Amino acid sequence: MIRIGILGAARIAPKALIEPANRRDDCVVTAVAARDGARAKSYAEEHGIAGVSDSYEALIARDDVDLVYNALPPHRHADLTIAALEAGKAVLCEKPFAMNAGEAQTMVDAAHRTRQPLIEAFHYRFHPAFLRVLDIIRSGQLGQMRTLEAEFTVSIPYREGELRHTLETGGGALMDLGCYPLHQLRTLTGEEPVIASASCQCERPGVDMTTHARLDFPGGATGEIVTSMASDRRRRVELNVRCANGTLKYVNPVAPHLGHEIEIHSGGRIEKDIVPGETTYDHQLAHVMDVLAGRAKPLTGGADAVANMAAIDAIYRAAGLKPRGT
Repeated sequence: MIRIGILGAARIAPKALIEPANRRDDCVVTAVAARDGARAKSYAEEHGIAGVSDSYEALIARDDVDLVYNALPPHRHADLTIAALEAGKAVLCEKPFAMNAGEAQTMVDAAHRTRQPLIEAFHYRFHPAFLRVLDIIRSGQLGQMRTLEAEFTVSIPYREGELRHTLETGGGALMDLGCYPLHQLRTLTGEEPVIASASCQCERPGVDMTTHARLDFPGGATGEIVTSMASDRRRRVELNVRCANGTLKYVNPVAPHLGHEIEIHSGGRIEKDIVPGETTYDHQLAHVMDVLAGRAKPLTGGADAVANMAAIDAIYRAAGLKPRGT
């Protein structure tokens, strides 16, 4: 039985971890910690969590925690993830992995040093629908990739204290949303891009509301990512790949369990596919459990996590902004 402790009374945690864990018989959420003790206690009562720790460090030190889920904002990913690894815990860390590539590397170094699993919570990556897309592209049936385009746009209006609009905590559209399409393009190509150009629109200093970047991949493909949390933008979550012998369109790659479609144009034919599966979070937890049991190697984290943060850093620099935390 894997015992899980949650860092942060986060809004994402119930659907991302608590509910999937409740549907399994090989893991259980045993404790939670938050900045506010009363908030942690209320959260634990609401979600049926037995243990409450009065600090993040206290949760990390608990004997009844094997896996730490770091659901905190990016500015607390590096220090607390490293502390958990050094305490002998495995870690599932929310995306984006860190504030910047330098922090990401220190986290990965700590995982190697302690020989503890460290997985980045790119939950979309584990769903059968994305695995199907990956199989189609890698099979070569559509020929060599020419252009890849991905967008994740969701309106997140500004309000006082909103972490995604706060520079110091790692806010910004690229950090919170754009890390997904960037990771998708890197995963599909299996290559690390050069940033050809990038632009950011900011309403507050340093915090991008909308980001657009063009990427060049070593194999010859070009990429484009768009992301926005501006209040006047309509939701759009889509991945498009144009290859030598056809095209692929994947609607809603981030949350396919809420509805998705894969559309393939090739040889004058159009095929549409919907791939059955559980929630992306159920598949993510299943993968984590497989890693902890030695049945699989992590699909995220490690060099992949460092490279994604390096690309994010490069996009910010190309757009005239500083990477987070620098």
